[in-house]
Amino acid sequence: MLTDIFLHLVTKYSKDQALANNLWLEIFTKYSEPKRHYHTTIHLENLITDLKEVQGQITDRDSMLFAVYYHDIIYKASSNSNEEDSAKIAEERLGEIGYPADKIAKCTKMILATKLHKHSEDADTNLLTDADLSILGKSPDEYLKYAEKVRKEYVIYPDFVYKPGRKKVLNHFLEMEKIYKTDYFFNRYETQARINLQSELEEL
Repeated sequence: MLTDIFLHLVTKYSKDQALANNLWLEIFTKYSEPKRHYHTTIHLENLITDLKEVQGQITDRDSMLFAVYYHDIIYKASSNSNEEDSAKIAEERLGEIGYPADKIAKCTKMILATKLHKHSEDADTNLLTDADLSILGKSPDEYLKYAEKVRKEYVIYPDFVYKPGRKKVLNHFLEMEKIYKTDYFFNRYETQARINLQSELEEL
């Protein structure tokens, strides 16, 4: 699914099949890095599945999809600039296929928005950041597996370093007036997300 969607997307803007294949190979390789446990191709598949539920609300589907594929292409537990670095790669790669400059700008802004997940004036961006956080509102078992995978990604840090940082992240979401900015995701996930986040916070 991921391969077909991406290649079809790229060939709308470039007839260079070798380039399209290389871009997909780069994405697949990055998301398959051994240090990744949650931010993998499965995360991308889940995002696309979630966004199918609101596809009628998406105004720029191509930019949304490119943002999905590139939003975590760079993911290092030791870095504070993953989103910025991912946006830069997206900007470069989309430029290579001749994607319109205004749409590249929108795509990079969407990727940057996944850093803090704040409310955006752009409706597509809110849908993307909400889908990115859908795992927070899944069943307690699914959430627990997610939390365990995130901990594995930060294995380089001992508990006395990891736990305070994780608590900061959890509180960041709990202190939001609304974790989810769109009606669909708010109605579906908000209540359970707060239960899950609070539960993990109490366990740390």
